[in-house]
Amino acid sequence: MSDVTIPPSDSLAVLEKQRSTAETFGIPLAVLLEITHRCPLQCPYCSNPVELDRSAKELTTDEWKKVLSELAEIGVLQVHFSGGEPTARKDLVELVKHASDTGLYTNLITSAVLLTREKLSDLADAGLCHVQISFQGIEEGLADRVAGYKGGHRKKLEVAKWTRELDLPLTVNAVMHRQNLHQLPDIIQMALDLDADRLEVANVQYYGWALKNRAALMPTVAQLDECTRLVEEARERLKGRLTIDYVVPDYYALRPKKCMGGWGRQFFNISPAGRVLPCHAAESITGLDFLSVRSNHSIAWIWQNSEAFNRYRGTGWMKEPCKSCEFREIDFGGCRCQAFALTGDAANTDPACALSPLHETIFKQAEAEAEGETSRFLYRNFAGGTLEPENDA
Repeated sequence: MSDVTIPPSDSLAVLEKQRSTAETFGIPLAVLLEITHRCPLQCPYCSNPVELDRSAKELTTDEWKKVLSELAEIGVLQVHFSGGEPTARKDLVELVKHASDTGLYTNLITSAVLLTREKLSDLADAGLCHVQISFQGIEEGLADRVAGYKGGHRKKLEVAKWTRELDLPLTVNAVMHRQNLHQLPDIIQMALDLDADRLEVANVQYYGWALKNRAALMPTVAQLDECTRLVEEARERLKGRLTIDYVVPDYYALRPKKCMGGWGRQFFNISPAGRVLPCHAAESITGLDFLSVRSNHSIAWIWQNSEAFNRYRGTGWMKEPCKSCEFREIDFGGCRCQAFALTGDAANTDPACALSPLHETIFKQAEAEAEGETSRFLYRNFAGGTLEPENDA
């Protein structure tokens, strides 16, 4: 996410006369639109909430068009169509065209398995600017097993080739964990072979579905060190040919990441049912009321004034040790969702921080899980998860 912000006079203040601390930050330049939670894949690390929105709750085509128009009006420049699997929506081409017509840059974040070449061509004609395809590995058997979808890896490779044939920029998103980190060198080469502009080496972040599967996914310290070495070497070797972004898991750090740039500071996403959220996992924090675009409030008002966005903005909400920490305005206490998931209180210090009283306990637990024998996945689905059959693990 860019650190550039849009002056309040150009966005928030035009629409809303009330002032708040959020006005300092301006409307984010890019917004994630999770237009559906439906997805043929069952990835055990899915960033969607465990309680998925059913299709009956999804915003209609007209409602999403209204959202897109409003985002463009308040100063958003980019929208990322995501899910679930966004191509499960029959109106995706229409939504992309509307976004393009309003001047928004559009990115499609997709598993690719539902795409045809004709549909991809229609999306390109509608103004789609970029395609981001997730890969679960380099070898078909493992990749399909992780995704819980037979034939998926082969289809992803095909769609990636179509993407470049249509002259669309391509990002390969490789989600890494203990069971596929050994394939990283080949994944880097795959991104080159597919003529990708960018590779995101994204180690799994452990909340939601991934937290349920932590024992099967957590890498060892040795694996993570080797992953970091490989990424650094590849960045130097491939400079000018392939941009490589790198996301590391929190558990082996001494200080937490500035999650999403800080709660309610640089990012929001909109759920399939229209709830405006500070991050993908925010609904996992019970007790917060996230307003919907179906409410009587504008998106700008929700961003600027809603209680849920203001609850953990800045540093005023902090307890010790965050309250007096010299890094409090650098990492903003880390991830609120992870703090809630691991401590039961979203206002606690993220246990990824060495100053958390739970850091050592959780680190040791993760380290033990990484060295353990667990490999079976709890697959993501609307039923609340299905355990992988033993003979497939």
